[in-house]
Amino acid sequence: MLAGGLTVGAGAPDPVTLKTTPQVAFAPATLVVRATILADVHNRAIEVVADSGDFFRSSAIELEGDRAPRTNMFEFRSLPPGNYEVSARLIGDDGRQRAIARQEVQIIASGGERSR
Repeated sequence: MLAGGLTVGAGAPDPVTLKTTPQVAFAPATLVVRATILADVHNRAIEVVADSGDFFRSSAIELEGDRAPRTNMFEFRSLPPGNYEVSARLIGDDGRQRAIARQEVQIIASGGERSR
């Protein structure tokens, strides 16, 4: 066990997990991101990012340590086509990243869009 009560090792739960829906969608897409965090007195913020290289969107909320909600929902609307890396970064009371979770999402050009 590390100082501060954060357990590390085989079988230990992840400090932050991420679930995105849908995994594949047609543009313009609405992406729903659910970030689940373990309660910890040192948790101060969670930042969620959707980045395709050509398009970037992010959102962050402050957390009240171990009193913060376990599940936080984020919604990104009107995402254009691209392969996105979606990440959730858990930030500690020292301002540093405590944990990160990542997922890939694919937004496909709809049939009505013209190729350039």
